[in-house]
Amino acid sequence: MERRSVARVASLLTPLLDQPGQCQLRNARTGSVLADRIELAADSKSRRRGLLGRDRLNAGHALVIAPCRGVHTFFMRFAIDVLFVRSDGRVVKCAHDVPGWRITVALTAHAAIELPGGTLRRSRTERGDRVLLERIVPPPSGRA
Repeated sequence: MERRSVARVASLLTPLLDQPGQCQLRNARTGSVLADRIELAADSKSRRRGLLGRDRLNAGHALVIAPCRGVHTFFMRFAIDVLFVRSDGRVVKCAHDVPGWRITVALTAHAAIELPGGTLRRSRTERGDRVLLERIVPPPSGRA
C-alpha cells in the first residue's frame, strides 16, 4: 500500500525513485536551489522518524516525506521550514521557521519537504510556485 502512495507523487519524486543519489530541489519560478542534498522518507519507519534525534539540518539539505499532509516538531531542537507540495511539485503551503513543539498541516498536500529555517525566505519560495527535484549530473572528469 505504501508503494502505491509514493507512486502518486512519482512525478515530483521521479529522480529520487529512479536513480537514488544526489539531486537538487529548485524553485522553477525563481531558479533558486533550495537544497542539493536530498533525503527521501517514503516508508513508514523513515516517515515516523523524520528529523527527530538530529541536532540540526545543515544548509543545502532537505528531507522529503511522502506521502505526507502534516508534520510535527515535537522534541526537535531547531526550527525548520516546511514546504507542502502536490504531486506535481506545486507548493500549497509554506511554513516558515517552525519551532519545536508545533504541528503544521496542509490537507491538499502529497508531500512535505523539511528544510533548514530561513531557506524559503532566502529562495523567495511562496505558495503557488512549483519546485522540481533534478538529478545533479557530475561534470566530466576532464581525463582523456
